[in-house]
Amino acid sequence: MTDDLTMTAPAIPETRATYTLGELMVAAAAREIRDGEVVFVGMRLPMIAFVVAKKTHAPGAIGLFENGVIRSTPSPELIYTMADPPNLLGATQTADMLTVMSFLHSGRANLGFLGAAEVDRFGNLNTTQVQGSKGLTRLPGSGGACDIASLAHRFVVLLEHSRHRLPERVSFITSPGNGDGRGWRQRVGLPRGGPAAVITTKAVLRFGEDGEAYLDTIHPGITRDDVLANTGWELGVSPDVRETTLPSAAELKAIREYDKEGFWTS
Repeated sequence: MTDDLTMTAPAIPETRATYTLGELMVAAAAREIRDGEVVFVGMRLPMIAFVVAKKTHAPGAIGLFENGVIRSTPSPELIYTMADPPNLLGATQTADMLTVMSFLHSGRANLGFLGAAEVDRFGNLNTTQVQGSKGLTRLPGSGGACDIASLAHRFVVLLEHSRHRLPERVSFITSPGNGDGRGWRQRVGLPRGGPAAVITTKAVLRFGEDGEAYLDTIHPGITRDDVLANTGWELGVSPDVRETTLPSAAELKAIREYDKEGFWTS
């Protein structure tokens, strides 16, 4: 993600503290992790979400890093790349990419966190190329994202909320979501998995039985009209749409003890 995630939000009654948009997104992402799950963590906000989940509601979660690191505890201090020494210190295992990717192929990876340049109405991801005002821009490509999107039991995406990042159809499908809708994954041989949520800078989207995204929660200070106007298709709205739950005192404490200077979250 390249967007600025800094935002001062209303006071949290329990702590009288403010939080950044990055902290709100981290808390929302952490709640996607269930206790005992095997999670492809990734860097930036998802990495901190793993820390928060471990310290709050999911102490039994296991973190996988694409470079081969497996952790049953968070790294003892903030890391900036997966290969930083603190991520190796105290790791359950320092293996190789093939080892951690095998968790996907054997069906043992419950959740993966992904980023993307574009996500469409069916949760398909593009990290390959986009057409902009200055022509075609080549992007880094898949890495392990296609494997995670194809083979994890579910995946969650984090990105900026704007019309060009959330088009009706992605310019290029790098990593599959729900394809063209209901039943697509089964038809193409992906019997498990798919997108569970898209956590944006404005809202949280989830996916219905038809395979299409809908608006589930709206971040504090954001209006429904703002979310809909900045989405590239006619986004459905849950009848129970509500405000995204504020970061709790425990979640903020875990975030700030780990990312002390707000390097990733402010």
